[in-house]
Amino acid sequence: MKLNLNIQPLNTWLNVNNEPLIISGPCSAETEEQLLTTAHLLAATGKVSVLRAGIWKPRTRPGEFEGIGSIGLEWLKRAKAETGLPTAVEVANAKHVEEALAAGVDILWIGARSTVNPFTVQEIADALRGVDVPVLIKNPVNPDLQLWIGAIERINGAGITKIGAIHRGFSSFEKSSFRNEPMWELAIQLKTLCPELPIINDPSHICGNRELIPYISQKALDLDMQGLMIESHVDPSVAWTDAKQQVTPADLAELVDRLTVREPESTNEAFVDKLADLRSSIDKIDDILLQKLAERMSIVEKIGEFKRDNQVTILQVNRWDAIIKKGHAFAKALKLDLNFTEKFLELMHGESIRKQTEIMNAGKAEQGIAAEQHSEIKA
Repeated sequence: MKLNLNIQPLNTWLNVNNEPLIISGPCSAETEEQLLTTAHLLAATGKVSVLRAGIWKPRTRPGEFEGIGSIGLEWLKRAKAETGLPTAVEVANAKHVEEALAAGVDILWIGARSTVNPFTVQEIADALRGVDVPVLIKNPVNPDLQLWIGAIERINGAGITKIGAIHRGFSSFEKSSFRNEPMWELAIQLKTLCPELPIINDPSHICGNRELIPYISQKALDLDMQGLMIESHVDPSVAWTDAKQQVTPADLAELVDRLTVREPESTNEAFVDKLADLRSSIDKIDDILLQKLAERMSIVEKIGEFKRDNQVTILQVNRWDAIIKKGHAFAKALKLDLNFTEKFLELMHGESIRKQTEIMNAGKAEQGIAAEQHSEIKA
């Protein structure tokens, strides 16, 4: 079901001079000189549409640099006056909203640590009532699509119609090359539920290191995201926060030049016809796959009944090991991704266990109901 949101198109509230949209600036405003120098270098690239800077920084532990504070807003005001770039700042409470608006900040964004807390988001939403300002909402730290949607709905409910989402990845216990797992499927689900919602990717926080930023940036654009938020510092080696994931303005310009911007649609009739033909073939195969899955589950039910009647457990580990080994062998032979194949087999296996569990416990459930009814009669 589509989300019922009142959102203005991105190009009606933000002058995107370049493609793709690039929001850039230091993770933290550290000194006036650092911010102004970075801003001028970014503006000189001709690639950046919005200047961002962290003024208040939520830190995991006390004693770490928590942002320069309100004085940084004055630096941003000067940077805007000198470069012409509109400015963007993260806000985490009503006081931040009031100070940022008073300083003439053009765009506000809500960080991942704030999005995870509905009380915080509602406080920000209440502070925004009656104000006409764009607000970008980062995904929550944990992979919870409903929390992300809820934050967007709260801001929209306060009368803000200039809204965008920022995809910055999600925390995960699994170790990987990324600081935060992209989990692209959640961003895709959000876009499916609200096609008019602009989604901007934050490769800096997904990667946690500058080496992977080009790869994630290109993938985001290939998934039709509307822009990128990339952290940039005049000298990342001495940055006070997130030094490893920031790039110099010159490196940012080179990175953007190497990106390929593709169109979501084509007016070429031959392309459209060929694509429709290929999609029709996929649809037919999908129909067959679903029919075969239904046939498989019908056999699973018979196996469940057979196990129940012969007092045999649902799970046989040796059988599951054999399925995985065979699946891996087939995946290699058919040139299928091993991870995809294993996840697909796990989904089928999980559904098989669920169905057999229902069959195994059906009689017990009926016995339980009968026992309760007998108890009530005796009472």
